[in-house]
Amino acid sequence: MTPRSLLIGGLLSFAVVAGSSREGSLQAQAPATPEPAAEQSLVDKYCVTCHNARTLSGNLSLAGLDASKPGDHPEVFEKVVRKVRAGLMPPAGMPRPERATLDGFAALLETKLDRAAALAPNPGSHLLHRMNRTEYANAIRDLLHLDIDTTTLLPADDSSEGFDNLADALRVSPALVERYTSAAVKVSRLAVGNLLLTASTATYRVPGDLTQSNHLDGLPLGTRGGTLIEHAFPLDAEYSFRIRVRGAAIGLAAANLQGEEIEVSLDGERIKLVPATATIDVKLPMKAGPHALGVTFVRKPPPGADDVWQIFAANSGVQSVAITGPLAPTALGDTPSRRRIFVCHPQSPADEGACAKRILSTVARRAFRQPVAEADIQTLIEFFETGQKAGGFDAGIEQGLARVLVDPRFVFRLEREPAITVDGKPYRVSDLELASRLSFFLWSSIPDDVLLDVAVKGTLHEPAVLEQQTRRMLADPKAGALVTNFGGQWLYLRELKNARPEAAGFTENLRQSMRRETELLLESIVREDRSVIDLLNADYTFVDETLAKHYGMPNVRGSRFRRVAVTDEARRGLLGQGSFLLVTSVANRTSPVSRGKWVLENLMGVPPPLPPPNVPAIDESPEAAKASSLRQKMEIHRGNPTCAACHRIMDPIGFTLENFDLVGRWRTRDGSAPIDATSQLFDGTPLDGPVSLRNALLARSDVFVRTATEKLMTYGTGRALKYYDMPVVRHVVRDAAKNDYRFSSLVLGIVKSDPFQMKMKTKTTP
Repeated sequence: MTPRSLLIGGLLSFAVVAGSSREGSLQAQAPATPEPAAEQSLVDKYCVTCHNARTLSGNLSLAGLDASKPGDHPEVFEKVVRKVRAGLMPPAGMPRPERATLDGFAALLETKLDRAAALAPNPGSHLLHRMNRTEYANAIRDLLHLDIDTTTLLPADDSSEGFDNLADALRVSPALVERYTSAAVKVSRLAVGNLLLTASTATYRVPGDLTQSNHLDGLPLGTRGGTLIEHAFPLDAEYSFRIRVRGAAIGLAAANLQGEEIEVSLDGERIKLVPATATIDVKLPMKAGPHALGVTFVRKPPPGADDVWQIFAANSGVQSVAITGPLAPTALGDTPSRRRIFVCHPQSPADEGACAKRILSTVARRAFRQPVAEADIQTLIEFFETGQKAGGFDAGIEQGLARVLVDPRFVFRLEREPAITVDGKPYRVSDLELASRLSFFLWSSIPDDVLLDVAVKGTLHEPAVLEQQTRRMLADPKAGALVTNFGGQWLYLRELKNARPEAAGFTENLRQSMRRETELLLESIVREDRSVIDLLNADYTFVDETLAKHYGMPNVRGSRFRRVAVTDEARRGLLGQGSFLLVTSVANRTSPVSRGKWVLENLMGVPPPLPPPNVPAIDESPEAAKASSLRQKMEIHRGNPTCAACHRIMDPIGFTLENFDLVGRWRTRDGSAPIDATSQLFDGTPLDGPVSLRNALLARSDVFVRTATEKLMTYGTGRALKYYDMPVVRHVVRDAAKNDYRFSSLVLGIVKSDPFQMKMKTKTTP
């Protein structure tokens, strides 16, 4: 068999048994509650009218269920608790008691549900869990000190519950196995280096709507526009650079690059200065390893009043940079990946076997996240010997490394059931499995040596040790994955790249600034261990000149982001940020429906009902053509009883945000009509703009914290949460309240919980 077929066979031939969990730790806390039978009388008076076997409103019937014993039907009563806590039930227009009564009713149900759950804890089961491509890239980075672009190596991952790291969405197919095998071969070759590596071309394109008239962050001062490229050069060699440039033009005038110069910089130092032309070809010798390549214009002073024929190059810019190589390689180079891999160097041919064993066993231990058996090392040595015969010591290490990268213990997060367990009973995962759960949660990557050593000692599960490791990992730069990966999906930041608003003055620069603002806000909460409620109510934000001008903030200059105080109440927190407002709009207008749906799902944890089939667009009716504002069209649309059920929940939220246009600029008119931001929340709370909506959400801040905890726990456990997880979520939130809902308190609560540390034994099928 060829080495490649052996690699594919290694990935296909594996078996896994699902994993495990720790003893229950739920402590029910009983708040002040009504009389024992009060909950049933409240249900009979306010709920059963709609939620009965005949009407089945919301596909839910409470008839015949004993509300004083919610633990007998936890799935049903968890839905009741969620709706009541959010203020959605009883619905607007129907009789409803005071909020204090509803809160007491929900608290009583929660207490009884928590007590029932504590008697029969269910930490859930985990399916076979494959690394997604983001985690794969991070694992390669931490294992080999090599940055790779997985978008060219692996297909995009499916999502479930809003996240792409959930086990049930990460399916496996023979075609995907082939892609992982191919990736292993390419990555091992890049990491080790191979003088026989053939030249290839990587093209980096600059978005066409990126304004390049000003300095861009990360590029040398005294320049404008251009692009900054992080590129890994595989060998010491010559490389060819083809730079395409768009010249400034007015109307149909020819492109003009007269007097313009292009600067090429490497790691911040200028290495080439050439006159700007439409196509520039440059060959440069490069050292192997990762480098920051900058290609930009030298900034020229603007034309004077007398230079009437000179075009100020506001619309000229770099279009793309294509890097081809290696050409005529001279050496393997001293790269971070080679330094990481080659922990020894044989002094003679007789030393090669022992050195190879040390190298491959070191890599395998980190890659497999566990000590490696002698039989496994021998398999890697066999691959090493095959490569060694064909191309020497380095080629042998390359083959052995490829075998490591294709092994199921690297690609999958395997958790094996202990031999002595009982069907349907929870059990604790091993410390090594807990280490992987922790590192993929906080870093979206594999454990480092420190965490792995603690797990090997068998002490990671001890509460003090687990907390110490969690806090250490949160302080590590790799915890930035919680911002870009978790936050990017929860807050829809990944969707920004797909937004194509038809708005005057909108540029790629503004899109990037919007994303960075929200990332920096979330990062400040993670790094400074602030209350997660600050996401709603922060009195500060982060802007550069582009975003400051967009928001109307004075005295902000330059491309550097800086922290500024928010003096406009409407801009505080997420609801005033351009990223949220843009992704919840459509191409040519705002979308009150999308904005309302986003707030319900992501801030309140109560997604609206699915729309019925064949719902007409809001502007299809003849009456809508006469409407002068979007709100008037929406009022006509939801006059349809079929549409009203969904829209009466979402629209009030969206209407109160209508002062923000489709790209988040403040406005007072929609076309010729003045903005009417007044509405009423589903619980009767009056709204008149974004400030009132934020205050309404803050009045139910416990609902927001619960939602944030659910999102974080879904992401952290890698599975969708079920009704039996809700008592755990409440336990985490109650404990976090003692610490002002600081971010670390939520993380620690999840890490110490049963669903994170335990697993339900899969019932045996006859």
